[in-house]
Amino acid sequence: MTTAAAGSPRTYQVRTYGCQMNVHDSERISGLLEDAGYVRAAEADEQPDVVVFNTCAVRENADNRLYGNLGHLRPVKAKHPGMQIAVGGCLAQKDRGDIVRKAPWVDVVFGTHNIGSLPALLDRARHNAAAEVEILESLEVFPSTLPTRRESTYAGWVSISVGCNNTCTFCIVPSLRGKEKDRRPGDILSEVRALVDSGVLEVTLLGQNVNSYGVEFGDRYAFGKLLRACGDIDGLERVRFTSPHPKDFTDDVIAAMAETPNVCHSLHMPLQSGSDDVLRAMRRSYRSERYLGIIEKVRAAMPDAAITTDIIVGFPGETEADFARTLDVVREARFSSAFTFQYSKRPGTPAPTMDGQLPKQVVQERYERLIACVEEITWAENKKLVGETVEVLVAVGEGRKDERTGRMSGRARDGRLVHFATGDLAGRIRPGDIVHTTVTYAAPHHLNADGAPLAHRRTRAGDAAEAGQVPRTPGVLLGLPTIGAPAAPPAPVGGCAAP
Repeated sequence: MTTAAAGSPRTYQVRTYGCQMNVHDSERISGLLEDAGYVRAAEADEQPDVVVFNTCAVRENADNRLYGNLGHLRPVKAKHPGMQIAVGGCLAQKDRGDIVRKAPWVDVVFGTHNIGSLPALLDRARHNAAAEVEILESLEVFPSTLPTRRESTYAGWVSISVGCNNTCTFCIVPSLRGKEKDRRPGDILSEVRALVDSGVLEVTLLGQNVNSYGVEFGDRYAFGKLLRACGDIDGLERVRFTSPHPKDFTDDVIAAMAETPNVCHSLHMPLQSGSDDVLRAMRRSYRSERYLGIIEKVRAAMPDAAITTDIIVGFPGETEADFARTLDVVREARFSSAFTFQYSKRPGTPAPTMDGQLPKQVVQERYERLIACVEEITWAENKKLVGETVEVLVAVGEGRKDERTGRMSGRARDGRLVHFATGDLAGRIRPGDIVHTTVTYAAPHHLNADGAPLAHRRTRAGDAAEAGQVPRTPGVLLGLPTIGAPAAPPAPVGGCAAP
């Protein structure tokens, strides 16, 4: 028995945890399911026919969060004959068959290397009335060859590589995502053009370590060349990338950022620690002097660059002097934002077995001091922009208080979050449109622009948002995408047709 009414397509819902890579993988999962005839469930639907958890193994308590949510779904599934639950992503790659052992009501478990198998695994599990677990050890096809249902009309992720060749002692990603695999530049640029042809204005090039791109085909300058090539794509207004590794950061990338007009002057470069001793223990193959040297070169080429980072507090063996050095680097780097984390043990990584594990209260106290230091700097840096005119790409869901305050929100070219008043343009500005406005107030994590916009440009992305349409990029040959319902597939020629 299936849950969908006779003749109705089965509905699905994807729940995503973790990094940008997981968010983009979820777009592919949605694209695959819709290509197979599924329809996205309404947000208010508490009983979709298929629920897919796309999981993360990096964040603290990832396991507890997953199994807690699976437990909440158990009675729902019991009352909903034919409902299926699938678990994919990094936690699925790590836990494998343990997921079905701990939660036997799960129907499908799939890994990071075989997202494309999900529709077939769902069919097989339904036909056999038994759980299907398929975890591959290496990538069969590059994920971007799969159909993708994009979540945004105006901004898109484009993977340039998957996997990682580094061996950081705190990180489980390489063992779950595998060694780095690079896409060919022509395939990447074809996908970018396809997105732009559908109205997308901003593209983020995505990889575990984007500036090692080219290692697989022997060109250490490939990433800088790719950035410059993106500058030749008509209609592409903003190019971003995440995340680079300081050890692979080359001067040609800085030059490409500075000299390519559509590459945004924003850089997210993880620091992790300002202490050379801690960086050595982390197996981060750079030191604080190298890190600060990169920032100095970036600011010399692009004085307006906004630089963000990741920092871990309380790594095993971190002394008070080590932590003080991290604060020193934060003050010298003057980040516009920082993602800060308290170290937590990850099974399968070397760090949990190291000497010098720190008490929770020590880590917490240092974390609070780091937050205070970061916010003091980010607030001071944001205050420098009061009175400046910024170009804002209007976004969805960036401002939780927008409805109450009458503002809209979006990102400036440097990546800063801007909440802006709409003035006489209320009701006419759409997500995906471009607004120029003047900053009137600065907070540690955002800017406000409370005067009327200086300019408003309607865009094709705004048209699509107004019509409730999102781009869909097909997985075959990266041809031109369509907006709206996908065209019916051609009838099979020869061979066996599906029953």
